[in-house]
Amino acid sequence: MRAAVFTGHGNPLEIREVDEPTAEPTGVVVETQACGICRSDWHAWQGDPAWEGRGFEDGHVFGHEPAGVVVEVGDEVEEVREGDHVTVPFNLGDGTCPACRDGHSNLCDERIPFGLTPESRGAFAERFHVPWADYNVVSLPSGISPVEMAGLGCRFMTSFHALVHRADLTGGDWVAVHGCGGVGLSAVHIADAVGANVVAVDLFEEKLDTASDLGAVETVDAEAVDDVPAAVRAVTDGGADISVDALGIAETCRNSVESLRKRGQHLQIGLTSSEDAGEISLPTDRMVAKELQFVGSLGMPRPRYDEIFRMIAHGKLDPAAVVSETVSLDAVPERLAAMTDFGTSGIPVVNEF
Repeated sequence: MRAAVFTGHGNPLEIREVDEPTAEPTGVVVETQACGICRSDWHAWQGDPAWEGRGFEDGHVFGHEPAGVVVEVGDEVEEVREGDHVTVPFNLGDGTCPACRDGHSNLCDERIPFGLTPESRGAFAERFHVPWADYNVVSLPSGISPVEMAGLGCRFMTSFHALVHRADLTGGDWVAVHGCGGVGLSAVHIADAVGANVVAVDLFEEKLDTASDLGAVETVDAEAVDDVPAAVRAVTDGGADISVDALGIAETCRNSVESLRKRGQHLQIGLTSSEDAGEISLPTDRMVAKELQFVGSLGMPRPRYDEIFRMIAHGKLDPAAVVSETVSLDAVPERLAAMTDFGTSGIPVVNEF
């Protein structure tokens, strides 16, 4: 089968023929209909997770925002059938550890980051394998297209979990979103849908325009102001109640923290690059003096997908609105490379394999 494969950190991906996956006893094989191209794929391609011990060998396949049709089912799978239209979370859980049993599969003791760890081949390919299928496979409601589901992917549901489950968000709160890539624009749309007033911050006018289309009531051009936190505090009359770092660099993280009003919450969604290697200095005295909270958020638990599906069904959320383009598998190397200079807007989705 065809796949976009890793050839070395920073080297262009190559379209190659690779071995077909086969279903393990508790797994299934899914034919890929769509898959988002995510900045997390870019981080892995660049070697940013290396400080975590995640290195990738030639031939690895990224891609962790898939939707598709089940084409092979393992002997021990009970709930999933051939022909099911499905997706999977990018944090695969075994379904048996204390975190999984408590509804927090995104924090599974045996967590496998789908496509983002050497032992898991992803969905930039015609087909992919899902382990522990009865626990991880999510059946798609009727009316949700594969492209829409890929748009929901890791960025949209990560933002949803962060804002709806991890933050103390209420209607009328000011929410600042720092970085309007795929995860940031998803956060803008979701925060607006649940009744917040959103301030979007970015360097690119096009992305700020998209944020306004998705519900941002104010925007801050980070290149046009000398002090981003001061600009956010000015338009929010004292600071945001919740501020999101959707990029993961030192500047956006600190700007987010310093944009908060007293007793505000900082949400960290963006992951760091090799330059920061997981460590960013913060204004801790300011955080103490203002009783600020720093809240981490990782993906979304598998059992809570239905919350998003209900909001989509009733027109409250539209993941497809964040999809910026659809491309073929052959375009994946170029679209991934474009992320180096932030040359993509919204969520690019592969839908031709």
